[in-house]
Amino acid sequence: MKTQVLLRKIHHWGSLFIMLQMGLVIGAGLLLILKKEFEWIQPPTMKGEARTDIPSKTIEELFLIAQGIEELDLDEWSELSRVDFKPDKGVVKFVSPNNWEAQIDTTNGEVLQVKFRRSDIIEALHDGSYFGEWVKLYVFFPSGVILLILWGTGIYLFILPHWKRAQRRHKRSSTAKNT
Repeated sequence: MKTQVLLRKIHHWGSLFIMLQMGLVIGAGLLLILKKEFEWIQPPTMKGEARTDIPSKTIEELFLIAQGIEELDLDEWSELSRVDFKPDKGVVKFVSPNNWEAQIDTTNGEVLQVKFRRSDIIEALHDGSYFGEWVKLYVFFPSGVILLILWGTGIYLFILPHWKRAQRRHKRSSTAKNT
């Protein structure tokens, strides 16, 4: 079997295998690129009172404030999925496993915003972990490898006709010079 025919078959069947996974990865990736542009995906970061000083509230005091926020549904520190300090904005973000985010001023403890955060769900869809760790490793990873192979075969199949055409032109010109 010619190399070109083999690569076309690999390209054809590989594309069929990864079609759904790559559609999901691309769609989620596009949303992640826009996460700072749309509040629906990820709430914008608010600005607290002091933006350069060391916070006047301790992490324990800030967590107690977060515990009092009904949407977060927190009992223990270990339940948090993320704590994100933004010293330049004077804010700490507490993100609970149910994807609610509370932004609290690190100076006065004021709750600046409580909103639902979809970016973590979209990220889990993007890398396949939303469906389970085994799907990430045994479906999405092989799909990524196949996509890399498709990329390589696609480049080869794109360049091959141009390369052959250039060879024929070179052969014709050198034959014409010799006669």
